[in-house]
Amino acid sequence: MREPGNTRERIQQVAMDLFTEQGYEQTSLREIAERLGVTKAALYYHFKTKEEIAASFFEGFGADVDALVAWSEERTPNLEARRELVNRYADLLMRHHTLLRFMHQNPPVLRKQDKESIFKQRMHRLHGFLVDPDAPLIERLRAHDAIMTMHSAWFLPIGLDADHDELRDATVRISVELLERNAEGGRPPA
Repeated sequence: MREPGNTRERIQQVAMDLFTEQGYEQTSLREIAERLGVTKAALYYHFKTKEEIAASFFEGFGADVDALVAWSEERTPNLEARRELVNRYADLLMRHHTLLRFMHQNPPVLRKQDKESIFKQRMHRLHGFLVDPDAPLIERLRAHDAIMTMHSAWFLPIGLDADHDELRDATVRISVELLERNAEGGRPPA
């Protein structure tokens, strides 16, 4: 017999697959139950609605981002710590890449879940570690682009055929180059 935690995780995985294949609005609880090979009643034991399933996707991601923010708040924001933050964040995004695709494909779900504002707050805190808020605009934009590069790689067609490790490493390289450029006063790296 499967443990309840495993069933819950299977439901989340199947729902994520269907939501990204068909779209959130086009997927029903019945389809999720059918794909799992369980009754709707069995599904309801774990989740009453699609909204509950969608909300559950954000729990692990949110906890991981919060832990990274806490890590950054214990560090001095120098170039080495910023490089480390980029590496840690890239690892986090790689673990949650299916959620990133879901978020990109289903922005209304983020708004319904009130996750968009929470996500933006977390990104603002990470951005604050990557660049001084009083830095020139171009440096603030580079720090923003460093984060966005890591996000966009997981849902843009250019990266979909790449190996996950290769994609992660490429985004880290680009993001770190942007931060190094800031540290060098805006000059391109030698």
